[in-house]
Amino acid sequence: MSNTTPSGSPMAASPLTVAVLEIDEYASGLGWDQPARLFALVDTAKLRSQEPGIAAQLGLDTEGPAPAGLTPVEQDEIPASTPLDEFLGTIAWPDAVAGCAMTVERLMLPPSAESSVPEGMNDKQLAAWVAKHPERQEVRMTVAVLRNGKRESALRLREKDSPNDVLTGADLVPGLAEALAATFEA
Repeated sequence: MSNTTPSGSPMAASPLTVAVLEIDEYASGLGWDQPARLFALVDTAKLRSQEPGIAAQLGLDTEGPAPAGLTPVEQDEIPASTPLDEFLGTIAWPDAVAGCAMTVERLMLPPSAESSVPEGMNDKQLAAWVAKHPERQEVRMTVAVLRNGKRESALRLREKDSPNDVLTGADLVPGLAEALAATFEA
C-alpha cells in the first residue's frame, strides 16, 4: 500500500503542501530555464460552487462532492524587465484568493562557499561570480503563502530532478515567503 495520493503527494499532507507540490510538478513539466511564475490559490470547493465555468475550464470535476483543498490558478506572465520585489509590490489580491504561490529558478551556493565570496561586488557582478562557481546548484523554488500566514515551500535541484528528491518545508525560502505574504497586506 502506498503512502501517497494519486498526484504523488503524501496522504497526510496539508492542502497547502499538496498545492505547492502540484505547482512544482507543473513547473517540472515545463522544463528548466523558465521565467518566474505566479499563481493565485483559491479554495477548490468555493471555486466549484461560485465559478462553475472557471472550474470546468481548469478541469475540476463539477459533479459530486467538492474536494477539500486549494486550486492553483496561474496568473499573467511576470514582466522580465521588472525585478521580482518591485513586481510583487504592485499586487493586490481579491478576497476570493486564499493564498498565492510563486515558482522561480535561481543559482545557489552551498554554505561552504560563502566564505569565498569576494567583497565589494554589486548584484550583477555577484550573479556572474556565482554563475561561474564550480559548486553552484541550479534550484527551482516554489513558495506559497495563505492569507492566514501559513507557508510552504518546495525545492528541486536541477541535478536531482525527480519528484522523490523534492524538499518541502515551511521556512525554506523565508525572503520570498515574506514578499508573497506582503501582497495580502492592505
